[in-house]
Amino acid sequence: MTITCKGKLLDLNYPVVMGILNITPDSFYDGGLYLTKEQILLRAKQIVNEGAEIIDVGAYSSRPGAANISVNEELNRLDNALTVIKKEMPDACISVDTFRPEVVQKVVQNFNVDIINDIYAGTASKNMLETIANNNVAYIMMHMQGTPQNMQTNPQYDDVVLDIIKFFSERINKAVNFGINDIIIDPGLGFGKLLDHNFQIISRLDEFKIIDYPILVGVSRKSMIYKYLNISPQESLTGTISLNTIALNKGANILRVHDVKEAVETIKIVNKINNFAN
Repeated sequence: MTITCKGKLLDLNYPVVMGILNITPDSFYDGGLYLTKEQILLRAKQIVNEGAEIIDVGAYSSRPGAANISVNEELNRLDNALTVIKKEMPDACISVDTFRPEVVQKVVQNFNVDIINDIYAGTASKNMLETIANNNVAYIMMHMQGTPQNMQTNPQYDDVVLDIIKFFSERINKAVNFGINDIIIDPGLGFGKLLDHNFQIISRLDEFKIIDYPILVGVSRKSMIYKYLNISPQESLTGTISLNTIALNKGANILRVHDVKEAVETIKIVNKINNFAN
């Protein structure tokens, strides 16, 4: 339950927070907020100052129905953001949210990023796993049925949890055969799942521990909260904290969130309670 960040081991036995930095104009919650270098740097500093161990930088929006942008556009956005972050915050542990091997190659070579966060788990390109292995970075593989453009059309599962566990078993086997050592799994809440699928995954999250790799949960302000409660993403912080609390008690190792301070405090309180329970 460790990954390497900036040459040091990050112990995930004690859960950590990954703060979201979307440098996109169209992300569902914070699209357009972090486009200039000044906005990006302020957000990156906020993420670290509020206690996150990892900054997750995303230049390609993966919300349902999001526009498909070119590799060059994705790289231009990332170059703009990572240049200022690495200059001002050289010790920050950086994850880049991408599924393209060309992007992986550039951001690792040019900016020495630590983690690649791939919504396709390597299925979007036959070269992805080899590129991850060659660049020796930690790898987050997420489950998604379909693509961001069509994933919510009509997702079907025999058993959503068992189907995803089978998917991860196959993908991890391929990744390990390529020589990838640091692997994190993300069941992909909201990615090709109906509302009840998402809640089933949270309620049965402990079943994913059979895979024996760290588990990332990204539920922050997602539609499973605001559609169920008939509210907006801006009103979904309470639901996010509630689901993160349940996820932690069922084995989550990383919380990927917009609201870092609240997630850090949630981890502290859950850990305090669990210390007494143990």
